[in-house]
Amino acid sequence: MRNAFASELTALAKADSRVVFCSGDIGNRLFDSFKESCPDRFYNCGVAEANMVGVAAGMASCGLRPIVYTITPFVTTRCLEQIRVDICYHNLPVIIVGVGSGLSYASLGATHHSCEDIAFLRALPGMTVVCPGDSMEVRAVLRAALKQNGPVYIRLGKKGEPVIHKDVPSLTLGQAIVMREGSDVCVLSTGNMLPIGVEVVDKMVQAGANPQLVSFHTVKPLDEKALRDAFSRFRTVVTLEEHSLIGGFGAAVAEWLADQPPQKARLCRIGTHDQFFHEAGEQEYARERLGLTCESILHKILAIQ
Repeated sequence: MRNAFASELTALAKADSRVVFCSGDIGNRLFDSFKESCPDRFYNCGVAEANMVGVAAGMASCGLRPIVYTITPFVTTRCLEQIRVDICYHNLPVIIVGVGSGLSYASLGATHHSCEDIAFLRALPGMTVVCPGDSMEVRAVLRAALKQNGPVYIRLGKKGEPVIHKDVPSLTLGQAIVMREGSDVCVLSTGNMLPIGVEVVDKMVQAGANPQLVSFHTVKPLDEKALRDAFSRFRTVVTLEEHSLIGGFGAAVAEWLADQPPQKARLCRIGTHDQFFHEAGEQEYARERLGLTCESILHKILAIQ
């Protein structure tokens, strides 16, 4: 995802002189192409992330289109006050990009995990929260984010994730993408769980089921039309996310559901629980331990059918 982000950022900056990039002292070589093309619009703000957000807010208030980028917990949790007061309070068009979201940096310990960021940022007035599912969606959401007039948070994985879309999709923020049509179980996936969602759906098809898979690249605002369709047509609706069940995508869907009349479908939320992960290991190991593998998810879905 991050390589696609760097490539798309460079292309967009070449086409729009307002685009300014601020890095929290990571990915310097990754952005060599950007620095060669736009040397006066790259700022390494160092390990001073809160200050970086304040700088970006000032740039946005002067008509520029700043994008701030670093490891997810350091550009969200560490900067929450600045994002709330400097950016959201003034409804400034700053794009906040967190890389290595969820359990992507599981091997570096809990300081680098980010299973609370969706909860933090979707609670802020005016904030759009976007979680692309693969590198193609990354390109599409970055293009769409630059057309927004307010703040946008883009939640990235790391590098090397499977590419699900054949091409960059035609995408509108707030409108989910149906990846596979179905009729019995509807799987709603957000962010870097999309490849796992594809695996789950493929296994269900092999077992004779007819599941639907939807990429909810935008967590805020939710695609309410897609939710109404899912809960009115299916027996079960499943949300997948590499984020806490408290305050995340599944929680947002549950909040929406609580305000609706009784629906046909029941909701099954799959994500991380209310605990820190105290072990060290790669992302795949963390997913296995926390029940976010294809096999674990299939077991949970089948248990409620």
